[in-house]
Amino acid sequence: MVAAAAALPPNAGLVAACAAALIGAVIASVHHAEVVAHRVGEPLGTIVLSICVTVIEVALIFTVMLSAGPEAAALPRDTIYSVIMITCCGVVGLSLVIGAVRHREQAFHVLGSNASLATLVAMATLALVLPAFTTSTPGPTYTPSQLMFASIASLALWCGFVFVQTVSHREYFVPVGITVDAQAAAPRPARGQALASLTGLVVALVAVVALAHEISPSIEAAVGRAHLPKSVISVVIALLTLLPEAWAAIRAAMADRIQTSLNLSLGSALASIGLTIPAIAVSSRLVGSTLVLGLAPKELVMVVLAFFVTSITLVAGRTHLMLGLVHLVLFGAFLFLSLVP
Repeated sequence: MVAAAAALPPNAGLVAACAAALIGAVIASVHHAEVVAHRVGEPLGTIVLSICVTVIEVALIFTVMLSAGPEAAALPRDTIYSVIMITCCGVVGLSLVIGAVRHREQAFHVLGSNASLATLVAMATLALVLPAFTTSTPGPTYTPSQLMFASIASLALWCGFVFVQTVSHREYFVPVGITVDAQAAAPRPARGQALASLTGLVVALVAVVALAHEISPSIEAAVGRAHLPKSVISVVIALLTLLPEAWAAIRAAMADRIQTSLNLSLGSALASIGLTIPAIAVSSRLVGSTLVLGLAPKELVMVVLAFFVTSITLVAGRTHLMLGLVHLVLFGAFLFLSLVP
């Protein structure tokens, strides 16, 4: 498919086929990541999924930035903002609502989820809020040294969180009622199956990068013809990369494992900042572009509201229907304001 797209002139049918192949490659990559995740166990498995989704996200951002040039300076900011709103409002909201319909109430570990949210708030402030208030450069941008500090700090926070989640306090991130020892004793995929999935995962990620490079100009053109804000491209990228992981979170909620749903949703947002900001910072230096990272007032209000509501949701250790509905309303507001700013 990639070879055909590169050899043939662009047309609607070929673009549609590439888009379908891209979605298939994303789903295949997450499927293989899930097999590897089952082999290594929870919560390390959710980290594998988050890293895979972030690799896809960075690839899509980078390919669009290369094709659009300086006009895409705000694309990483808009994409990370979209990831935060989709995960904290959309994925969490759907998981809570579907879990409440299926099980009425679900329990999770407050200490684990609060650690995730605290880390996410700190990362988001460093990456998306402070650039709008610094004075060393005009506009919502960082100087090279400031960007380097924010990148290193974000990466350090993410690495520290991974250590806490997988080593020092792993018990806070496994589903309630399941101990770490009991989970380690559960049946796991064979080593050969896990290695085969790891190979398939690498192949699928390569296909995602190649196909994204082929269809990114068509996405930009379609947004332009519809006279939509350019930030819609970022929403499309975030939705595309998060769709399979969102499905995994919903399935976990249906199986009464809301802790896994929260690990997946918040973990995706954490990886999106902790890994994307350093990667995009390095790539922007290589291509000589300046990143616009500071959020506009409207987006800043939405992020603060999302974090505030999520902190209330995670304070009791139990979920119910109304909490999920509030998250979904905020997600609807995010989508509407993206189309009608």
